[in-house]
Amino acid sequence: MTKRRNHFLLLFILILAASRISYAMDGHYIVVAKDGSGNFKTLTEAINSLPMFNYERVVIFIKNGVYNEKIRITQDYVTLRGESKDSTIIEYSQLRTDWIVDKDPIGPAVINIHADDIVLENLTIRNTQPLIGPHAFAIYGTGTRTILLNCKVLSKGGDTISLWNYKSGMYYHANCTFEGSVDFVCPRGWCFIKNSKFYEHQKIASLWHAGGYNINQKFVLENCSFDGVKGFQLGRHHYDAQFYLLNCRFSSNLADTPIYRVVYKADPSKNRPDNWGERDYYYNCHRTGGDYKWFKNNLKTAAGNPKVNEITPSWTFDGKWDPESTSGPNITKYEIHNGYLLLFFTEPITVIGSPVINSKTGVVFSYVNGAGSDTIRFNADRKFSSKDLSGLLIINSGKLLGTRASVNNRPANLLNKGTSKN
Repeated sequence: MTKRRNHFLLLFILILAASRISYAMDGHYIVVAKDGSGNFKTLTEAINSLPMFNYERVVIFIKNGVYNEKIRITQDYVTLRGESKDSTIIEYSQLRTDWIVDKDPIGPAVINIHADDIVLENLTIRNTQPLIGPHAFAIYGTGTRTILLNCKVLSKGGDTISLWNYKSGMYYHANCTFEGSVDFVCPRGWCFIKNSKFYEHQKIASLWHAGGYNINQKFVLENCSFDGVKGFQLGRHHYDAQFYLLNCRFSSNLADTPIYRVVYKADPSKNRPDNWGERDYYYNCHRTGGDYKWFKNNLKTAAGNPKVNEITPSWTFDGKWDPESTSGPNITKYEIHNGYLLLFFTEPITVIGSPVINSKTGVVFSYVNGAGSDTIRFNADRKFSSKDLSGLLIINSGKLLGTRASVNNRPANLLNKGTSKN
């Protein structure tokens, strides 16, 4: 009986020990858990563990819990992925005015993004300051190619999500909930949002856009719903702007106020340039309780007369970025050297493991270096020529992935159509 009891005690200890083992550290995958079961207990620690210059995609997986901290991301190619949207919560109480008076190096928002190709998914990001109205950022950013997927971004103040790279900023959001007051979704540059919900806490505009740096900058919203206090407004702008709303739904609380330009009559010197006039376009938008005339279909008046099925993320970003693409990086050219091969790709490559690829003729190429760049070096197991590199190269181990921000995981396309240099 004693031996049996000792056996069960030993088994229990082993199970308990296994449950407390932290995740092995991997440069591409880091786990944050408040209970200590991950690599770090806080997001701040995880981000501080990253190199100053980050060249490959890193996923920081955040286990369920409330993380009361604000963070600053300065490294490119970082994904913050929550365990679940409702139960992985990053929150902090921060008024912008308080931060201006007493600036810290982190920034005025809960999440401060000063890097490119950042992805936030399956998260709640909440500014918990209680006041309705004053600027209270949940997310502030100056990078480009920023993605939000399946997130709640919440504040009772204004400018909840403020992505402000006015020159080259491109932002893509899907399946999100946004909440705030006064221009609480206010991108500068290019922005595409779909399948998302908006709630306005005041009788003022929900949306805001600044697109005065480039005439093609635009803010597209597709299949989104809007609600708020009775009399809330849809949108406004201070700078030149361009809005497209497609298949959107408005609650009966929406005011009969078209998107408008803010004008300072008492002090005209404060007015921003208005070079391109009102550019507000609608398709199949409806309001509970009856439609207003100002959001009737008028796509045909937009530049180029775009059809609704042509208005995609790629179209929105003028072909510079397609966050919904499933295609991985392509080989643009290759170089054959004495004993090794260089493959050149259309974007930087994240290398997982130690990739080995085979040619159709049986030559084996083993990864040497180049991770984080668009040029990857492989050693060959025998002498080879261009004939060995024609057609599809087969990857047998490891992974070669596109690094830029994307909705999809994008393995490199190893169908070699590149030109050679021997």
